[in-house]
Amino acid sequence: MTAPNLPLPGGDLGLFTDLYELTMSQAFLRQGMSAAATFSLFTRTYPPNRAYFVSAGLEDVLDYLSNLNFSGRAIDYLRATGIFSDDFLEYLRGVRFTGSVRAIPEGRLYFTDEPAVEITAPLIEAQLVETFIINQVNLQSMLATKAARCVWAAQGRGIADFASRRTQGTDAALKMARASYIAGFSSTSNVLAASLYGMPPAGTMAHSFISSFPSELEAFRAYAESFPDRTVLLVDTYDTITGTWNAVRVAKEMETDGQKLMAVRLDSGDFDELSRKVRKILDDSGLDYVKILASGGLDEYELETLVKNGAPIDLFGVGTKAGVSADAPWSDMAYKLVCFDGRPVMKLSPDKVSLPGAKQVFRTKDSGGMFAKDIIALDNEDLPGGLPLLEEVMKDGKRTGPPAKLEEVRNRFQEDFAALDERFKVLNNPPRFPVGISGKLERLTAEVREEVLGINVSDSD
Repeated sequence: MTAPNLPLPGGDLGLFTDLYELTMSQAFLRQGMSAAATFSLFTRTYPPNRAYFVSAGLEDVLDYLSNLNFSGRAIDYLRATGIFSDDFLEYLRGVRFTGSVRAIPEGRLYFTDEPAVEITAPLIEAQLVETFIINQVNLQSMLATKAARCVWAAQGRGIADFASRRTQGTDAALKMARASYIAGFSSTSNVLAASLYGMPPAGTMAHSFISSFPSELEAFRAYAESFPDRTVLLVDTYDTITGTWNAVRVAKEMETDGQKLMAVRLDSGDFDELSRKVRKILDDSGLDYVKILASGGLDEYELETLVKNGAPIDLFGVGTKAGVSADAPWSDMAYKLVCFDGRPVMKLSPDKVSLPGAKQVFRTKDSGGMFAKDIIALDNEDLPGGLPLLEEVMKDGKRTGPPAKLEEVRNRFQEDFAALDERFKVLNNPPRFPVGISGKLERLTAEVREEVLGINVSDSD
């Protein structure tokens, strides 16, 4: 067993679950229910103004499943609750994930009702892992989708992840850095994330650096002396225009030493107006090579406005609003049993209906190579002309291949995003991408629905 790259102690992985997963599991054990079960992970509805999701979080799911266990300490804790029987606790000592996983690879786009992950394993194993799987895929797909919207709004301008200090916890900060890089961000300010995931680190200076010196000019000179090859000067601590003239002075001094100022950074005020004034000062001073970076309270909506208005900003630092997906901080992701012991099952609760049976998703393209339509089908179907999206990534509790490299995932996203029509990327009220279900799945759904209603409703009196 390898040490998991997860924000949890290895011996506590089994405890990261909702209590009812354990109480159900004890009842399953008592009833001898150990047959194979298939669960589908999918999102029922889009958050506001969304028309797609970016798959992310699968690597953490596979890492978790590969290392699932209940340590002696975990068993002792569960015993101390007084809830569980001794035979069940002894059973948990030997629990490992022995099942299979089929999933849409990270970086691919997917849509509502499509299974992003399908787990098939003995019932208790498949049930126990629900909490962690939803937790990770929901968070990371939500953040990757938010980041993709920012990248689209920036229209080719570079974006750095500045979100770490205001995400909801250290794990969320790391996952934001990775998810945003998948979706096209160029770098992250989080040094640990850069180290863990092999991403470029990015950073300039804080206002405290400026104010700790007797003058802004002295602060700029000190920084340029320390980092002559990557100097970015924060110009708004006191007055943005005065700060820009001080940056010009330092840039000219750097030129005499054969060096170049990389950029100036705006962190407050009217970015549109200020960037134009700053650009003119730089250009009139013969510093047309110096870029302008803007940061502070930005998300895709502000980026779109600035870009459409032609604000001369070259780079963006995006933080809080993206790191918490401020306009859509949650999604309706569900993990539902769709097959048990060879019997397709479904849920019929109002507004929460699930499709029965293990599935495959087929993607079709038009003559120009653009996404045309997705079709949700049964896992044993073959739809000519459709690309099957779910791939087997774990079998018999072991990965079927090495972890995907982050650059491969990033490239996969770029290919998918380029094949999605622009009308589905707009930031406000995009149309729904067409997703249908196959004839076989439609018939199975009708049959299972009739059977379920016949057994559970007609005899309820």
